[in-house]
Amino acid sequence: MNVLITGGAGFLGRKLCAALLKRGELTDSRGQTRAIRRVRLFDVVAASQDDPRVESLIGDIADADDVRAALGNDTDSVFHLAAVVSGEAEQNFDLGMRVNVDGTRVLLEACRALSQLQGYPPKVIFTSSLAVFGGPLPDPVPDAWPLTPQSSYGAQKAIGELLLNDMSRKGFIDGRALRLPTICVRPGRPNKAASSFLSSIIREPLNGAEAICPVEPSLRVWLLSPRRAIENLILAHELPATAFGHTRSINVPGLSVRVGEMVQALRDVAGDEVANRVRFQRDDAIERIVASWPAAFTATFGRALGMQADPDFASIVRAYLEDECR
Repeated sequence: MNVLITGGAGFLGRKLCAALLKRGELTDSRGQTRAIRRVRLFDVVAASQDDPRVESLIGDIADADDVRAALGNDTDSVFHLAAVVSGEAEQNFDLGMRVNVDGTRVLLEACRALSQLQGYPPKVIFTSSLAVFGGPLPDPVPDAWPLTPQSSYGAQKAIGELLLNDMSRKGFIDGRALRLPTICVRPGRPNKAASSFLSSIIREPLNGAEAICPVEPSLRVWLLSPRRAIENLILAHELPATAFGHTRSINVPGLSVRVGEMVQALRDVAGDEVANRVRFQRDDAIERIVASWPAAFTATFGRALGMQADPDFASIVRAYLEDECR
């Protein structure tokens, strides 16, 4: 079993790689469970690795030659995590289109060619986003609600979903698109995602630094821990194609929580001194983007498939402490 992870040098890609290696096997699109022989981490920078089964490749997701080289002639499964994040995609429309739309199309076309070569389609797990929804929305948002993105990033992810669904319908790939909630708490440094502060207001105070929260405490958000994200990605991979009906797009279950409640959970877990390092200073541009995203979903289909959310935000804080602050 050979696996490709695009965006493999990122924190989610590295965690996914580690989880796959620990698991040791996956089920291909023919229903055969096989040992994982190789995992390729494809990104614009090198990914550190210390397992002989892991190979790091540097390349451009929108370059057909680079993508074909990364796939090779024997890739069974692809986890497509590579993307320009929400805030950057909004600021730089051309870059967002090139990576999030052109790159996804290039990858799916390469998988289509690989399917013809191998005689069976590769599984493709695509990380979409709750940003495919926007504007006036019911609360919670049902699974069948139409896609109405209010950001370039959301529009680009919606295009990726449509491509994946149609190529799956054609039998070119065996695709699954997971509309992930905002992943929190992310380790490392802040990125250009509009949602980056949702990790910063937990991560930085725990590391002894002040954090700015650019939205009102009453703003509700839809969150998922890295632990649960990885579990749900692997679960989606292992499902047979027969588990899906007319769509390969899944609203992944998450936790609906107010930003003020996040800070309170931080206070409950880590104490007043840590929580008091969060300072509220509104940024209209960030709040406008984040407030356009839905704050809760029914996620009926995802739950029926076995996907799970975190029970509460305090458990997310504790998981971050266990996984990243040892």
